[in-house]
Amino acid sequence: MKNTNLDFKKLIASIHQVHDELTAQASRAVNVSLTLRNWLIGAYIAEYELNGADRAEYGESLLSHLSEELERLPIRSCGKRQLYQYLLFYRTYPEIVRSLNAQLQLLLPQGVESLNAKLRSPTTLSGVPSEKLVNRLAYTHLEQIFTIADETKRAFYEMECVRGGWSVRELKRQIGALFYERTGLSLNKGALSELTQQSTEKSEPALMIRDPYVFEFLGLNSAEVMSESHLEDQLTDRLQDFLQEMGHGFCFDFEARQKRILIGDEYNFVDLVFYHRVLKCHVLVDLKLEPFNHENVGQLNTYVSWYRKNMMTEGDNPPVGILLCTDKNHVLAEYALAGMDNSLFVSKYQLELPDKEAMQNFVEEQLKKETE
Repeated sequence: MKNTNLDFKKLIASIHQVHDELTAQASRAVNVSLTLRNWLIGAYIAEYELNGADRAEYGESLLSHLSEELERLPIRSCGKRQLYQYLLFYRTYPEIVRSLNAQLQLLLPQGVESLNAKLRSPTTLSGVPSEKLVNRLAYTHLEQIFTIADETKRAFYEMECVRGGWSVRELKRQIGALFYERTGLSLNKGALSELTQQSTEKSEPALMIRDPYVFEFLGLNSAEVMSESHLEDQLTDRLQDFLQEMGHGFCFDFEARQKRILIGDEYNFVDLVFYHRVLKCHVLVDLKLEPFNHENVGQLNTYVSWYRKNMMTEGDNPPVGILLCTDKNHVLAEYALAGMDNSLFVSKYQLELPDKEAMQNFVEEQLKKETE
């Protein structure tokens, strides 16, 4: 029990300590619940894909149908892309079953109940124990990590993120800065790790509990906490209409929203895919609610190259990509013209496709409407 002989400064310090400790506890409790909810959703999808009585009826469109039905209930954070992420999360970390208490064990789908006994014993390569991952990292941390295909690289970021108490933004920054690859090339790996950890941004409990995933999980609705996925969906809806209504030769046959393409052993999603009847080519639109970086344009170029190789048919012209990046204060439109060596083609595409400035102005106007 704390000393009750308080002066005013001790009173302030004690209330501050109580507030920080209870905020941290609340943050951990909510984030653990959210993480386990998403893992369990992934477990049910995996079980259905294996043993669902009517799974053949849905096939490749399972996640689309499932997302639509869950939205009607309504169950938050269950868009098609998010459901795919939950499935990947479960498949990447089946050992999280060991983190479920007796009450949550009762929620396991029948085919997963015996998973604990089947799992191999943890190894050095396994990285951080599942209990620590669930309790020390928010789901948004794990989302950055479980998409890493290489097991050793994934274990590296697990350990460094837990050890350093990184924020999600810091984790993204370190992955983007190739911290793993640079460590592999470094002669003094320990020194590089210590130097990096000294300058990293740490995670604050108050910020973790304000994560958009958490707000949606708790059923809160506020413009202040509008999730990026919801805002992106709203913008994509209007962008689709904007492009289709332009006319003057800009005639699109709409093909897909959140088009899933398999590149290597990883699924990727393109926000909008059209076929332009005048240009006779596919047009891929990728919307990023973040400032422009070379990783964004590199990703879009990858999608455009994939379409060029796998989707072009006789009579088609090369595909083109439109990248829209924003930090909510400025919008940048960038065009990806992968493999277009003919300057006449490039000129024709520039003539028929929407003006960059018009695209920027349109998205900026929509952002203002959504965030006011």
